[in-house]
Amino acid sequence: MCGRFVSSSSPERIAAYFGADTAVETLGQNFNVAPTNDIYGVVDTPDGREVQAFMWGLLPVWAKERKLGQKMINARSETIAEKPAFKGVFKKHRCIIPMDGFYEWAPGVEGGPVTKAGKLAKRPYFIHRTDDEPLAVAGLWSAWRDKAEGSEAPWLHTASVITTSANATMEPIHNRMPVILPKAMWDQWLDPTNQNIDMLASLLVPAPDNLLTMHEVSTDVNNVRNKGDHLVTPV
Repeated sequence: MCGRFVSSSSPERIAAYFGADTAVETLGQNFNVAPTNDIYGVVDTPDGREVQAFMWGLLPVWAKERKLGQKMINARSETIAEKPAFKGVFKKHRCIIPMDGFYEWAPGVEGGPVTKAGKLAKRPYFIHRTDDEPLAVAGLWSAWRDKAEGSEAPWLHTASVITTSANATMEPIHNRMPVILPKAMWDQWLDPTNQNIDMLASLLVPAPDNLLTMHEVSTDVNNVRNKGDHLVTPV
């Protein structure tokens, strides 16, 4: 958790919602965003708040290979200030990752479908806000380039989703959930001059129980090649 999500809003809509300018062309609608896909992120820059593009899977500046990003899509709130990969960027490279919802898989049930291995098949759910507004998910970002390509190698901006323990809504499905920031906390979270670790850590809590709703969806979402809007249709 979180391993797949929905990004169906245009950068212009995201910019309007977060009071930002957009510095990126559209990435297109993607109803099955997977690790290493390009995603939108909202950041505060010297020129103001901007919507930018990132690869999902944070690469620390010391990473030797790009493939490390596949393992760095999530950062646990409980250890974010301690892990070498995250503690530096937590202090000054924070972002908001806008989502239109995310997926999680519930355990299989007796009498339900089974996998080829004969195990109970997990059931995918689409989770989104009850008012269908975008989710403002807390994230971290980093700028990385492949040193093997020399000093002229292009910079790659990467990002990771911060997760926390599940609220009462999510607990029947999974024990983790993304950190969803209320609007009142956006400025404090995005401000790169705010390096109060204790205050920032206090924001990394489960969302209110009444913020989210969910419904079961097709197992088509299990295949990362499926990207269409039918993936969020209830079954």
